[in-house]
Amino acid sequence: MKKSDHYLKIVEWSDEDQCYLGRAPGVMLGGVHGKDEAKVYAELCQVVEEWIRIQETDGDPLPPETAHKAYSGKFNLRVGKALHERLAVAALQS
Repeated sequence: MKKSDHYLKIVEWSDEDQCYLGRAPGVMLGGVHGKDEAKVYAELCQVVEEWIRIQETDGDPLPPETAHKAYSGKFNLRVGKALHERLAVAALQS
């Protein structure tokens, strides 16, 4: 498993931009875009890997993992773990 596998990567269609947007919330600002969803995802993975290499070279700590998190199900209001995960992902997307 690569270090980049520990970070959530999101690719979604943007009606406003008329292309796919790829980003890694909690890892870096900005992202990648293009007309081909698979190519955008592949490029996003490369960018995240490069960002991690730069952080490590500079001696900067990596942010907390955003993928494969264990969700407790607590959100001031008890909800199911699956809903908690969906809400957390939606929050990262926004």
